[in-house]
Amino acid sequence: MRGNLSISHSWIAPPQSRLVEYPVKQQIGSMNESPNEPTNELPEPGGGDITWKLILAYDGTEFHGWQAQPGKLTVQGELQAALRRVVGEAPLPQGSGRTDAGVHALGQVASFPLRAAIPADNLRRALNRTLPPSIRILEADRAQDPAFHARHSAVAKTYEYRILPVASCSPFLARYVYAFPWPLNLALLRQAAGLFVGEQDFRSFAATDPDEASRTAQKGDHPPGSVNERAAPRLSTVRTIFASDWSERQTADGLLLIYRVRGNGFLHHMVRNLVGTMLDVGRGYLDVDQIPRILAERRRAEAGPTAPARGLFLHSVEYAAGKPLTPAPC
Repeated sequence: MRGNLSISHSWIAPPQSRLVEYPVKQQIGSMNESPNEPTNELPEPGGGDITWKLILAYDGTEFHGWQAQPGKLTVQGELQAALRRVVGEAPLPQGSGRTDAGVHALGQVASFPLRAAIPADNLRRALNRTLPPSIRILEADRAQDPAFHARHSAVAKTYEYRILPVASCSPFLARYVYAFPWPLNLALLRQAAGLFVGEQDFRSFAATDPDEASRTAQKGDHPPGSVNERAAPRLSTVRTIFASDWSERQTADGLLLIYRVRGNGFLHHMVRNLVGTMLDVGRGYLDVDQIPRILAERRRAEAGPTAPARGLFLHSVEYAAGKPLTPAPC
């Protein structure tokens, strides 16, 4: 693979290992890659549940999104099953956001409680051995605050959308970009992106999904001030966008256009609807001066089409007590 477009091709999957046959204590010890390698200190036994925090990356192409669904392959479901195989416990990991089918993640954050006494590095290696190669645990740590929650504790998230302005692209790249066949004006794209900065009502860019209520309106799911991935019924569609801009990256495979947006929360399909509308502006189909009107109308039909899931990445998540939880640059 040439260039640096496809982040997943830089992942080297460790060999698959079925850990279910081994007792937890034996399994924990077997994860040491070298007898001289130091391991994290074990928590004191009998201390109750420990809140864990993971940072993970995944190729979302084959998954039906993050959220566990009966009979479907999901990231949350695979992670829960991996925890059951490794430590004999099966808490449901809570993600910082519920990415849709086909959406990727560079720095998704998940939290869950465990009673098992296992060093953090050993847990990370054990999970990576049993997870599919399309999911990698980048970091595993015990949360400093027992009340830490990957979604409720988040204060900001950053998404990235990748466009390759060509009619078709390499099959090794097609899963991770939107190949867009029309010429695009970068200046117009950047002008449109700037109009979304600030606190605004983004109802025009929220999905009109008849199944949304059943998938998102869960008791206690959206406490005041939390970062929400999707808008539950009757909840506010006002969000604050801190940064919104396009940039170019020249690669061996061509010129890549990257949209990056950082905000305190995002509605269902919001980023993909923003991108679809800006692409209409960039190709001259929609006047950039129409953006304020579209926002004011608060009707999904006024905005542009929904951009495909394959170009979207959850880039990083931020929490109040520290710096953004983000992977190394790709």
